[in-house]
Amino acid sequence: MPELPEVETTVRGLATVLAGDRLVRVAVNRPDLRRPFPPDLVQAMTGARVVALGRRAKYGLIQTDRGQTMVFHLGMSGRWRIDPAAFDRHDHLVLETARGHVLVLNDARRFGSVDLVDTAALNTFGPFAALGPEPLGPDLTVAHLARAFEGRFAAVKLLLLDQQVVAGLGNIYVCEALHRARIHPAREAGKVSRAALMRLVPEIRAVLQEAITAGGSTLRDYARPDGELGYFAKDWRVYGREGEPCGCGGRVVRIAQGGRSSFFCPKCQT
Repeated sequence: MPELPEVETTVRGLATVLAGDRLVRVAVNRPDLRRPFPPDLVQAMTGARVVALGRRAKYGLIQTDRGQTMVFHLGMSGRWRIDPAAFDRHDHLVLETARGHVLVLNDARRFGSVDLVDTAALNTFGPFAALGPEPLGPDLTVAHLARAFEGRFAAVKLLLLDQQVVAGLGNIYVCEALHRARIHPAREAGKVSRAALMRLVPEIRAVLQEAITAGGSTLRDYARPDGELGYFAKDWRVYGREGEPCGCGGRVVRIAQGGRSSFFCPKCQT
């Protein structure tokens, strides 16, 4: 599933051709993805000018001058294609701009979603209402994590994946951030020291920023809107590297946590 860096990369790619332009044609090629397209999507978006693009957690935001925002989630395999040479049977939503660009939302597995929300009500939109702070924003602080972890017996890895604690963090980048901060993923959150949290917060930001710069990590069908593949996977220190050496001299192991694989080094993560 595309995670925060992949969504951020996607939004930045879309902004290069959508920001400030008017949508002259909007077409829906099937009735639904994971759930139905909004019934008024075509009417609401056709003729609208895109005034801003953004991201909340793992959702992309396309804001128009009509006071509405199209909110999209890429699901498992969704991706936007810009000016494709040919259309594909999995191209389910098409946007054409006044400057002549064509943008296509392609989703072979159809686990993605598209919603239309009043921009003024975005904070109360169902999936956003209970989200925690953005990991790249100023509200993710040592104090915030200390409050969220206080007295908690759950593993620190699982709480970092809780979207009410931090919005948008996914499995790959939590594994990588915990390794960089030298924190064992199964450690009880309430027992993570303040010193460890002071290492963790900047490492969360650093690993996400590096992944965004690299265009994200390529998993299954993910690609940037320009068709290029993200290449941060080559910089993974622990994720997907079970049995391989860690920089400290230990070896990466894998355990299951909450139905997901956690990769870490037992020698340097305590």
